Amino acid sequence: MSGPNTEYDPVAVTPLQADQVEAMRDQALAAIAAAEDLKALAQARSEHVGDRSPLALANREIGALPPQARKEVGQRVGQARGAVAQALAARTEVLEAEHEERTLLAETVDVTLPTRRHPAGSRHPITTLSDRIADIFVAMGWEIAEGPQVEAEWLNFDALNLGPDHPARTMQDTFWLEPADSALVLRTHTSPVQARTMLTREPPIYVACPGRVYRTDEVDATHSPVFHQVEGLVIDEGITMAHLKGTLDHLTTALFGEGITTRFRPSYFPFTEPSAEMDMVCFVCRGVDPEQCRTCRGEGWIELGGCGVVNPRVLVACGVDPDRYTGFAFGFGIDRILMFRHTVEDLRDVFEGDVRFTSAFGVEI
Repeated sequence: MSGPNTEYDPVAVTPLQADQVEAMRDQALAAIAAAEDLKALAQARSEHVGDRSPLALANREIGALPPQARKEVGQRVGQARGAVAQALAARTEVLEAEHEERTLLAETVDVTLPTRRHPAGSRHPITTLSDRIADIFVAMGWEIAEGPQVEAEWLNFDALNLGPDHPARTMQDTFWLEPADSALVLRTHTSPVQARTMLTREPPIYVACPGRVYRTDEVDATHSPVFHQVEGLVIDEGITMAHLKGTLDHLTTALFGEGITTRFRPSYFPFTEPSAEMDMVCFVCRGVDPEQCRTCRGEGWIELGGCGVVNPRVLVACGVDPDRYTGFAFGFGIDRILMFRHTVEDLRDVFEGDVRFTSAFGVEI
């Protein structure tokens, strides 16, 4: 049985000699001191402190030494590794402080600078479009007339030749106010404004009546119990359907651009005679290739609203001499025009109050 190893070859353990250990220590200290940021310091740590670093490999060789040599060499290597660890900790502290300072400087916010506390607002597109339509009529010399939204039954129906048995007077179409004998309704159209105008003014009358109206419709993509209309009324001597056609041609051109033509289709309304539904040529395909058009869905025409010559019974009810004066009237949905002009596919987007919808329209004066 062999005895303990009392001799060792100093050549075989050269990395453990004092000058070699000092060289490894100095090299590590120099690399740590040269690191200019945390990334470079991490690289230096891996090369000079990690498991495969020169001092770590030298520390492993101590176990191969005889007992009498381990203490001295262990102290030498341990002191070197301790100096490197101390330098690494100090350099880490310095670089972390510099990094934090640079970060704070880059992210500094000058709280003394003026700022807009609230985002820019926007007008509701219905308001903007109503004002634009009003401007079109004012430019033609018309006036804008308004009236109450809670209206008398007589003005909403009887004065407009809508008799007591007319279906529009039923609960299926009209919001009636309590008590039941109050004879008050939420107006179903802005036509009562026309009746009020004829009752209070002498012809000639040229008025446009934009406003909010109410009907008992279900809420869906194209219907709402609350919507907006613009109606026009002209009462003067010698007024014919030709004047109506010219007025509506000008309106559609102003709203949808040049080249928009219109057509009349025979229809029936109690307050006009003769009556017509007015269509305009599709402003997207212009009627050229309607089969491929998603707007008019192959028709080439888009229905815009009803119109006609004012029924003499309405003139009599409102105190206008039908033998001397004639007139025309029309009514269009402002919400429908908005959907056409701006390709709004769901009417509910207009009324839900989402600022993301209205902000797209901005502020238009």
